[in-house]
Amino acid sequence: MQIKIKRFDKSLPLPAYKTRGAVALDLCARVDTEILAHQIGYIPLNVAIEIPENCWVMVAARGSTHKLGILPVHGFGIGDWDYCGDNDEYLFPVLNFTDKTVVIEKGSRVAQMMINRYEKVEILEVEKLDGPDRGGFGTTGVK
Repeated sequence: MQIKIKRFDKSLPLPAYKTRGAVALDLCARVDTEILAHQIGYIPLNVAIEIPENCWVMVAARGSTHKLGILPVHGFGIGDWDYCGDNDEYLFPVLNFTDKTVVIEKGSRVAQMMINRYEKVEILEVEKLDGPDRGGFGTTGVK
């Protein structure tokens, strides 16, 4: 699959798979970003993306992002295929969970993205489902 990517700051690298086994492309901060203690901040990720119509983008934290004192606000973000304009830069909304201001330096790899295919579903409302009841949410235990 080919996608089009526009970088806002060409001094920063294109998103890249960092290992042979990586399934997501690393994204970096376009500018130094200061996030106050216990506040939400938005880190510009230096890319606008054009993907095929039957795809979507997942943006998630890297495994080490929490070591910076931040976590993604949404768990992970979803980019629709039609978020593809020339100025539609991806942002990484994060929560500073520390008691101090966190500064994310320009070029820091903070997020990763994966491009996924999807199929639209057709909703059929029913009064009763055919499958067996398992007892509700969380009924399989913890061990």
